Amino acid sequence: MATATSSHGRTASPSPDVGAGRRWAMLAVSTLAQTASAVALHGPAFLIPVLHTREGLSLAAAGLVSAAPMVGVMLTLVAWGVVVDRGGERLALVTGLGVTALAALASTTAHGPVGWCAWLFVAGAAAASANAASGRVVVGWFPAGRRGLAMGIRQMAQPLGVAVAAVTMAVLAEHHGIRVALAVPAAAAALACVAVAVVVKDPPRPRRTVDTARNPYRSDHTLARVHGVSMLLVVPQFLVWTYSLAWLVTDRGWSAASAGALVAATQVCGALGRIGVGHLSDRVGSRMRPLRWVAVAVVVTMGLLGAAAHEGWGVAVLLLVVASTVTVADNGLAFTAVAERAGPFWSGRALGVQNTGQFLTAAAVPPLAGALVSWTGYAVTFASASVFALVALPLVPVRDEHDLRDR
Repeated sequence: MATATSSHGRTASPSPDVGAGRRWAMLAVSTLAQTASAVALHGPAFLIPVLHTREGLSLAAAGLVSAAPMVGVMLTLVAWGVVVDRGGERLALVTGLGVTALAALASTTAHGPVGWCAWLFVAGAAAASANAASGRVVVGWFPAGRRGLAMGIRQMAQPLGVAVAAVTMAVLAEHHGIRVALAVPAAAAALACVAVAVVVKDPPRPRRTVDTARNPYRSDHTLARVHGVSMLLVVPQFLVWTYSLAWLVTDRGWSAASAGALVAATQVCGALGRIGVGHLSDRVGSRMRPLRWVAVAVVVTMGLLGAAAHEGWGVAVLLLVVASTVTVADNGLAFTAVAERAGPFWSGRALGVQNTGQFLTAAAVPPLAGALVSWTGYAVTFASASVFALVALPLVPVRDEHDLRDR
């Protein structure tokens, strides 16, 4: 039976259940919603070549267009968390995905960078609804012993969304133009909106009391520590994501096609890794212990990758694949832990804070890492990422966590 959690992750009274089939269907639809959000957020990046060569935009202007939805997300994540906490997951998802579809559709009629930026900003701001709400559906309907696996599956959405955008929007833009390509996020969001309206049901919550509704940040530093750990671990993740292809092409002499194929394969490995680590957290009854193990793996892997890249060893490519897998494995663990710890009346806002911190850090990685690559080379840059994971290690709040198997 599904149970509601209190503000510190302890179970409240049992709540009405749904069948196993409906629960897994809601997981599938929540994953679809997050995938549609990822298409809207990351898809415009694949339009940069056509924006530059055919639409006559400078690379800087093309980059601004591609960044517009990300700016929208960062500014609205916490606000959507408030909507989720007060209005429910289904309302937030249907409203957000509906507005995303309309804004993305409107972008297909825009002419010039100002119009594209404006509508993609709105699309991104609305798509942020899925970040908190879809995760809350999973946490609310799955028991603690299955929640890590379920959230690992849901966390596959980001690499899946990137893959969908890469194979659709890039090709459509090349052959049919920007406006046809921008119909992809509109269609994805519309499909997800309908699926949510049909399948998703708000998870039950305990009766609001002084204990369950209190602000968890005032008396508990665990959430802040998890946020900090996630921000530190996002540095190696986005470093690998951003510069894998460039390193393979410039330093290893690979063709762009071969490098792109390997990078796509690492996305699949990363998605499977999230599921595996989530399942492991269910088995050991802890989110934080596996999170610390992941941080250790990142320290070792990024250090070895830097050393192998410096020496030009062939094993460096294999280490890149491993790094691409372990550097994303923490996301689901931290996301689940935040939702469990914050409780049913604050987890929307807490997840908004969690994602905002990660997005802000991720936005700083490409330019700063690019400058470091220009100054020191890829080997030193890869190795330097291990420092961030090393700093994260003592911050992981293992001792403050309750054993999930006791629930």
